Amino acid sequence: MNDQIYDDMVLERQIKAQFGLPLDVDNVIARHFPISRTGHATLFLTSKKQLYLYIESQSKLLLSDVQKIVTRAGLKAEMYVPPKGRPHYFDEIGTEKFREVFPGRGHINGDDIAFYRTLAPYNPALIAIREVRDGAIYQFDDDSRSGWRLTAKFAYRRIKTS
Repeated sequence: MNDQIYDDMVLERQIKAQFGLPLDVDNVIARHFPISRTGHATLFLTSKKQLYLYIESQSKLLLSDVQKIVTRAGLKAEMYVPPKGRPHYFDEIGTEKFREVFPGRGHINGDDIAFYRTLAPYNPALIAIREVRDGAIYQFDDDSRSGWRLTAKFAYRRIKTS
């Protein structure tokens, strides 16, 4: 029990240091479940009942990799939280990558960099979750036919209020 409290405190500190969000971990739904051969994730509720997924990996992850992981885990993302102090991080990296490919292009809009935005390095990752699809959360499993197996049952859908 004390190890779990300690893990929650470490998680809160990591999120505050890396993303600048003062989140209070209230309830951990799934702790350190595998999302790849080298990565793991923690799914938790904050004290304000917002669901977040925190992903860490030993290998490099791009935003596109994180998007695939979120989908395969049975979740729908509301927002991919950018690193602390860089609110336009994904757009900056997308514009940079786009300019490498098309150096002479003058006016660049959001549609132009939509793909290149997904090439931004994103490890560790923090994702605000909008919904748990079908009330099931899946984890990576090399032995299963689909590559993913059930890790927990949890019903959640965020309803926006004004």
